[in-house]
Amino acid sequence: MSDSKKNILILGAGLMQGPAIKAAKELGYKAVVIDANDKAVCVKDADRFEKIDLKDREAIASFALDLKSSQEGLAAIFTAGTDFSASVAYASEKCGLSSHSFEACLNASDKVRMRGCFKKAGVPSPEFSEVTEDKISQIESESENFPKVVKPCDNMGGRGCRLVREKHELKDAVLTACRNSRTKRAIFEDYMDGPEFSIDSLLYKGKLYITGFADRHIFYPPYFIEMGHTMPSTADEKIKRELIATFALGIKSLGLTSGACKADIKYTKDGPKIGEIAARLSGGYMSGWTYPYASGIFLTKEGLKIALGQEPDELIKNALPLAWQPHESVKGMEQPFELFEVKCEKTSAERAWLSIPGKIAKITGFDEAENIPFVKGLLPRSFEGDEVDFPRNNVSKCGNVITLAPTNEEAVSAAYDAIRKITLRLEAGNPATDKFLSGKTVSDEKGFPPDAFAISEEIRAQVEDFCKKNPEIPENSKTSEFLPLKIMEKIAALEDWNHVSLKSALEKFDAMTDRKMPLANSKLFFASLFRASIQGLLYQYDSGKLNCL
Repeated sequence: MSDSKKNILILGAGLMQGPAIKAAKELGYKAVVIDANDKAVCVKDADRFEKIDLKDREAIASFALDLKSSQEGLAAIFTAGTDFSASVAYASEKCGLSSHSFEACLNASDKVRMRGCFKKAGVPSPEFSEVTEDKISQIESESENFPKVVKPCDNMGGRGCRLVREKHELKDAVLTACRNSRTKRAIFEDYMDGPEFSIDSLLYKGKLYITGFADRHIFYPPYFIEMGHTMPSTADEKIKRELIATFALGIKSLGLTSGACKADIKYTKDGPKIGEIAARLSGGYMSGWTYPYASGIFLTKEGLKIALGQEPDELIKNALPLAWQPHESVKGMEQPFELFEVKCEKTSAERAWLSIPGKIAKITGFDEAENIPFVKGLLPRSFEGDEVDFPRNNVSKCGNVITLAPTNEEAVSAAYDAIRKITLRLEAGNPATDKFLSGKTVSDEKGFPPDAFAISEEIRAQVEDFCKKNPEIPENSKTSEFLPLKIMEKIAALEDWNHVSLKSALEKFDAMTDRKMPLANSKLFFASLFRASIQGLLYQYDSGKLNCL
């Protein structure tokens, strides 16, 4: 039984911390929330809010001690979906509350320390080195085998993280990574090729409970943009067991002992290799949305119970034993924990939608998207009047849809159907949009951002030749029927970043414009379509560049 007068201190007032605030209240506690941003989306849900920077461990510990000595007291300190598990552990140790140790959380927060722990324990992960801005020349002279990966030592959401495909891309990549690091340090490591997975877990009294195993869907090199995840994974059961065994060994090597542990991990030609392990529940809608939907377990509440020193009874009641089946690469290593798993009976899919650069003038299609069967929710990040860009990290996407269905196919299909309905119409006359439509890229971002549709040079030439002979698209005609059938049938089914087919983009354009004059620049029309799909067409139309206004 809880004491309803006691407080739980929650680090972060963003959307990802919403489930923690809800869980605290359901358990009968007051949610005291801190964040540097007093306008964060979940500030309104807190029983008490204080503006404190989550990087300021001393200020957090001092505030926590004040709460503990107050009449109401302090029962636990908690976070989810942030990179501040070390702040939680530091304050928890000062207050004598349950958590992973501060040292273990430092190991799980700093990628150089993390890789060092893995290497010392023999846990598979990429070969690496630490790099700072003053060591760029040394790294350039010593590096031969590409591709490599550069990322900040201490950040999340893919900020400053990228693939370095050739040596000439290295300098700018390191500078960007260091500038996205709180300690101005980056990690330079081998690239791991293979499918990627996210694993959530709770560690309690020597038992590791797997509480979410998802396929991650990563696109748009040289960046690593997660366009969604699917829960549960469709991976072979043997591969799953091997990934979980390597994950467990990684947890042990970091010294984590009590609470949440989350992994990003790949299955390479050499078996499982760990990207990173965090001492918290995952963000990205996984721990707070897709896993609870798919499993029926309010995971955040179970994690909060451990922080409170309570037994995670719902978790234990629904958990099944999981056999230890390690990959050959770690077969000689001792099993560190008993393994259990709470399985997902349904499938929940999360998918993102994105935009080309510009400023949003109008968003349409939300009502239609929300009414698609199996859609559980739309979570927009960008709104009318917002500046948008093609994402270079995982916080620059425009929104997410979450579905829940009996099967993988139904859940994924519903997510894509919903995204197809949403159209972000951009303001006319924007230099960033014009630059994007021109196709200009910088040398260290070759091929990025990609075109909306992968059109072969042969087809492009055929379209250009046809447009020379037919420079106008007649008024009130269907643009989807303008090109010869022998061309359209080869490209009509191609899909853009938001899963809109080329033919559907043309049909959307026809439906969203009132054309009482011909489109007098058919060549520009199709160049804009190939580069930026429906957004490109509407932008050029609204800007008067198709000579139709």
